[in-house]
Amino acid sequence: VVQLAESGGGSVQAGGSLRLSCAASGYNDYSMAWFRQAPGKEREGVAAINTYGYTEYADSVKGRFTVSKDNAKNTLYLQMSSLKPEDTAMYYCAADWIAGNLISPRGYRYWGQGTQVTVSS
Repeated sequence: VVQLAESGGGSVQAGGSLRLSCAASGYNDYSMAWFRQAPGKEREGVAAINTYGYTEYADSVKGRFTVSKDNAKNTLYLQMSSLKPEDTAMYYCAADWIAGNLISPRGYRYWGQGTQVTVSS
């Protein structure tokens, strides 16, 4: 059974930083990604990494967020810096074997429960 568990969310002021973690179990060799969803908005891709270490980012977070993975711990990370109020959302990690766009939610079967990030101005 594939299980994903996010942690590290919280409340910060604009300009601050947070690091999200996603502990994974029950699989290996999957691409992993971070998505977010704000109230009333569609879920959007934030950042992703495949098994070769290739990364993709949404334009809105390039230069501010960094995705990484510790293969020994099977844990995905999202280092978020220079946070803005518009980054406020529930953040989810996802995993699956993905052939195309890594930050499209389509194709990901496995999802965590999410962790809330709130950025105040």
